[in-house]
Amino acid sequence: MFILGLTGSIATGKSTVSSLLSSQHALPIIDADLLARAVVAPGTPGHAAILRHFLPSTPDLLTPDGSLDRAVLGRRVFGNSPERVADRQVLNKIIHPLVRKEMMKGILRAWIGGAWAVVLDVPLLFEAGMEMICGGVLVVGVGRKEQLRRLMMRDPGLTQEEAGRRVESQWGWEEKAELGREIFGGECWVVDNSGTKEELAERLKRVVGEMKRGRVGGWKFVWGAPPVVVVWAVWTVVRNWWRRRNWELKKKQAKGEVKGKAKL
Repeated sequence: MFILGLTGSIATGKSTVSSLLSSQHALPIIDADLLARAVVAPGTPGHAAILRHFLPSTPDLLTPDGSLDRAVLGRRVFGNSPERVADRQVLNKIIHPLVRKEMMKGILRAWIGGAWAVVLDVPLLFEAGMEMICGGVLVVGVGRKEQLRRLMMRDPGLTQEEAGRRVESQWGWEEKAELGREIFGGECWVVDNSGTKEELAERLKRVVGEMKRGRVGGWKFVWGAPPVVVVWAVWTVVRNWWRRRNWELKKKQAKGEVKGKAKL
């Protein structure tokens, strides 16, 4: 089964892409945002862990019904100051393992159901290392001004400064596309979502057509052979890990060369 990672920066339109992949191409979607909300709902271990760390210093963290106030929590973790970075790391360490567990359950259900592909809708796909299990990736991008405009329309309470901090707290979609191409080569698709929904739908139609080539029929032959699937999955993880490691080494070497030249 082909696992497609769907990602991009905040407010680039991943939800619209996900909806089109589901409604027009009948692809099962595993939405990390929905899972992230579910694993921190009141009464869950995730909810309790967040309260233990954040509630003593954030008294307005809870809404009247006991759920987390996401706007308040967002103000605690978004930004580039050392304090916000540290808090964001704590939050990610709580949420990411829980979400990964639920995503693996969703992948298993899709496989048992005979789906030829499944979409992992994960905003922080690369940040969380979830690209390791993917066979390809689809990166959604828009221009910076449009991204800020959409974010402020989506969350009217945000100031322009707060919106900027949220954008800067995540990888840009351009960097995600760069890493995606390094790992997946031709199976990294970058979709421009700055136009109309009709234009986006046409671009996605071409992407799905490329994804299907050589997969739809072939998947039927390996569906009933779990050992083959396991071997393929292990090889995919090792390959993706190796290629990402090489990319990170190249980035470090490039930074070292820049620093060295600056000293001359």
